[in-house]
Amino acid sequence: MSDLYDTDILLWSEQQSELLRRVASGENVNDQIDWQNIVVEVQDVGCNTLRACRAHLLQALLHDLKAEAWPLSRDVPHWRSEARVARIYAADAYAPSMRQKIDVADLYAKALRALPETIDGQPPLPVSGACPVTLDELVGAV
Repeated sequence: MSDLYDTDILLWSEQQSELLRRVASGENVNDQIDWQNIVVEVQDVGCNTLRACRAHLLQALLHDLKAEAWPLSRDVPHWRSEARVARIYAADAYAPSMRQKIDVADLYAKALRALPETIDGQPPLPVSGACPVTLDELVGAV
């Protein structure tokens, strides 16, 4: 079973989900289920969703920072729109259990580091070194 997991994860997942459906209906196919990799994949679902939520939050913060640092740029409406889209995606991925695992201050610091040195030849205006929004505001403000 692990060979298929390593070579064709789509086929592996289809076969394993069918076997799990059969177990759920009372059929005894436990010996055919790749339990070790099932456990890994179930854990990865949560980790990947958390990672996606963090990435969307980082993008939202970065786009908001660009709009703040270059308020006269013609790209400000686009950046604001991209920030809203990223917050929508973050809100879709967000679950209450993530609260303890999302450090908004850390994400903000990363967004600050990701700011370009110049846009259209202009350096950024000063922006706050402290995150001005909370996690609730980020995932709730769309």
